[in-house]
Amino acid sequence: MKKLIALVALALMSQPAFAEDAPKWSLAIHGGAGTLDPAQMTPEKRAAYEADLQAALDAGAKILAGGGDAMDAVKAAIIIMEDSPLFNAGKGAVFTWDGTNELDASIMDGRDRSAGAVAGVKTVKNPILLADTVRTQSEHVFLVGKGAEEFAVSKGFAVMPPEYFATPARREALERLKAEKLSALDVDHKFGTVGAVALDTKGNLAAGTSTGGMTGKRWGRVGDAPLIGAGTYADNRACAVSATGWGEYFIRVGVAHEICARLRAFEEFRALEVEGGEVPAEVLAKAPQQIADSVMADVAQLGGDGGVIVVTPEGQAIFSFNTTGMYRGRATSTGVNEVAIFGGEEKVSATPDH
Repeated sequence: MKKLIALVALALMSQPAFAEDAPKWSLAIHGGAGTLDPAQMTPEKRAAYEADLQAALDAGAKILAGGGDAMDAVKAAIIIMEDSPLFNAGKGAVFTWDGTNELDASIMDGRDRSAGAVAGVKTVKNPILLADTVRTQSEHVFLVGKGAEEFAVSKGFAVMPPEYFATPARREALERLKAEKLSALDVDHKFGTVGAVALDTKGNLAAGTSTGGMTGKRWGRVGDAPLIGAGTYADNRACAVSATGWGEYFIRVGVAHEICARLRAFEEFRALEVEGGEVPAEVLAKAPQQIADSVMADVAQLGGDGGVIVVTPEGQAIFSFNTTGMYRGRATSTGVNEVAIFGGEEKVSATPDH
């Protein structure tokens, strides 16, 4: 695991610098991380994933390039992936042990750290929109199950039938899990959680995450995706993070908040007048990647795997994952626009040497 993290860090060490006086924006998305085998990825399947990732990236980038809000960009990108049957969120979510689809989502605004989250909902087409409605139209942060669905109806959300979310591939995964007495990790070669993080031209950060959880989950199990601080976090003073992976470990580490907290501490330390003068530019450029990699190494040490996407106030859009692949993409105001699946696939032009 540590060797893989090192390789990913080497490939994704830094981002191009932005002109100081130019409005900057940045966006990163993910569609899940896991044990992905290039040999099992047919050209047709790869093209389908890349097309949906690009569509999500384009939806968010269009908003940011037009001077729009980071929160709107995050929602726009995630909705595309929730509506795609390829990802484990919204339509295409995995089945619980009882043969239902239970959806979780969370969203956070870096301006004021307002946040909204839902878990265990079964009738909402786009859980990320419900999470944001909890944030903006209630005094709460987190609603679950029947109560969250009642709130959704009270706010005008349509009730979707169970068959909308179900797909043959996800049902087959559940049947195989039961028949062969497998674990969720045996049938889910990837954690299909989707997410997006963004910086807009006003300097505001936002993060959002949406998932169907793990195949065969029971007893109302909830992972990290809807938990503010574990799967999602945004703070204009530090960063925006969305995570995907084995939720129990991400919860224990508090991955999203941990990354932002370390970045904020780094920035506060840098602001101090310490002996030796200013921190070298090279160190500043590499710090976000190294911090994200360090937190993911902590997850790996406990036995968990997965990945994160991070956007910083300076506009860096980075990935860190300790799996063989992560469905991902990023776009920035400097012209970076790419999607990737396996480790080390980013364009050289997107990660120049410093």
